[in-house]
Amino acid sequence: MREIIPLTPNDCFTIFSRVKNHFDFPLHTHEEFELNFIANAKNAKRIIGDHISEIDDLELVLVGPNLQHGWFTNKCICSNIHEITIQFHRDLFDDKFLRRNQMSFIHSMFEKSMRGILFSRPTIEAIKPRIIELTKKHGFDSVLELMSILHDLSISRNMKLLSDSSFVNIDTLSYNSRRIEKVMEYINNHFDKTISLAEVAKIAAMSEVAFSRFFKVRTGNTFIDTLNDIRLGHASRMLIETTNSITEIAYKCGFNNISNFNRIFKKRKNCTPKEFRETYTESGVRNFI
Repeated sequence: MREIIPLTPNDCFTIFSRVKNHFDFPLHTHEEFELNFIANAKNAKRIIGDHISEIDDLELVLVGPNLQHGWFTNKCICSNIHEITIQFHRDLFDDKFLRRNQMSFIHSMFEKSMRGILFSRPTIEAIKPRIIELTKKHGFDSVLELMSILHDLSISRNMKLLSDSSFVNIDTLSYNSRRIEKVMEYINNHFDKTISLAEVAKIAAMSEVAFSRFFKVRTGNTFIDTLNDIRLGHASRMLIETTNSITEIAYKCGFNNISNFNRIFKKRKNCTPKEFRETYTESGVRNFI
């Protein structure tokens, strides 16, 4: 579902603050960035891309353009859920402006938001009063404060990326390394086949041991974890968009053992492939086929 939001081309951003007792909006997408603050909704369910999880009593997520997202009542029993949603145009910050040295952290955060970013609790607690106060500001002061909030979020610690990159078709992330980019391109093009560490180390013109160390430093993940994440991203999309059986999907995404696929999927997504498919269907998503 594509949401049409009341943000006019002449506005920098729009902000909604509301208190409610349940979530009733289906899974949806829109062109704009969205910063969503939620309080008192413990055990509600969050879906961002192919990420599904129950939330805590404080929540702050930045969602990039065209990334499907939604919050659902699930097991939440609170009657005074407080939600503040800030939506702003993707061109609020000009691309040339974002590439200036002083904007590098915001630029990086916007790139990451294409997968959805969950901010840490200490960050949320520090930013919460300013987000609440922002609902009372107007004009130029409100724009300056939004930019300041975004900057402080961009330099915060322990932000968590939610959706797998292959699910949201991200192919523009910069690793500041041509070697890593060549390896990632190879993995994305051959995820459905057997890929060994020796193969990718050869592409990077490095020994296996040196490449493993180098890859972890540059990406923050091991080669095997990255390969599995890419395969799971493709598998998640197929679970949503096709009626293929789970076994078919596992083999089409490079998993040669269905038990291994189920185990890795549940560990990464906190649900089985079957539960994942059912959750998306219940959230308003319908298979294309």
